[in-house]
Amino acid sequence: MQDYGVENVWSQGDFVTRGILLLLLVMSVLSWTVIVLKAMDVMRMRRLTRRAERLFWHSDNFAEGLDKLGGHAAAPVAARNPFAALAVSGREAADHHLLTQPHLHDRLNVSDWIARCLGDTLDDTVANLQRGLAVLASIGSTAPFVGLFGTVWGIYHALLAIGAAGQTSIDHVAGPVGESLIMTACGLFVAIPAVLGYNALTRANHGIVTKLNRFAHGLHAYFVTGAQLSSRTRKKGTGGFGLE
Repeated sequence: MQDYGVENVWSQGDFVTRGILLLLLVMSVLSWTVIVLKAMDVMRMRRLTRRAERLFWHSDNFAEGLDKLGGHAAAPVAARNPFAALAVSGREAADHHLLTQPHLHDRLNVSDWIARCLGDTLDDTVANLQRGLAVLASIGSTAPFVGLFGTVWGIYHALLAIGAAGQTSIDHVAGPVGESLIMTACGLFVAIPAVLGYNALTRANHGIVTKLNRFAHGLHAYFVTGAQLSSRTRKKGTGGFGLE
C-alpha cells in the first residue's frame, strides 16, 4: 500500500493530472480565504448591530447619535459602519432636498427622496456584504466536476497501462483505479466547505440586512416626521426599501 496514494498520483500523473490537483488546491485555498475573511466581517457587523440602534436612538440629538456611530470619524473608519453610513446618507438627503435649487429630484417629495437615498446606501452595503460569495458559489458548484474529470482522466490512463502490460488481476487494477478516485474525493473536499460556507454567510447576511432595513425605516421616519418609527407603524409598512 505504500506505493499508492496522493503522492503516487502526483509522481505518476501527467501534466493534466498535476494541473487538476493544483487547480483544486488553489480553489480550496481561495474558498477558505473568503470564508475566513467574510466570517470575520460578519462577526464585526453583528457586534455593530447589537449596539448601533440602542446607542443611536437613546441619544439626546442626532449629532450625538451620529458621533456614537462613528459618523464623525475619519472616512475609512466611518465607512466600515453601515449604520453610520445610513445616518449620514439620510441627513445629507434631507439637507440637499431642502437647500438646493430646483432639480429633477425636487419633483419627488422629501419622503420619496430620502427613501431613495437610503435605499441606494443599503444597496451599496448589501453589495459589500455579498462580495466574495460568488466565488464560493462557483467553487462549490464546479469543484466536484473538476475532481470527476481528474478521475475519468486517471482511469483512462490506468486502463491503457493495464492493457499494455497484459495484467488484468484485481491487485493490478485496484491500485491505479483507486488512485484515480482520489481525484473525486479531492473535488468533494474542496466543494463541501465552499457550499456550507456560502449557505452560512448568506443566512448571516440576511439577518444583518434585516436589521439595517429596520434602522433605515427609523431614519426615514425621523427625517420626514421628526419622530422615531414605532414598532406598530413598522408593521403597517409596505415592505420598506425592498431589501428584506
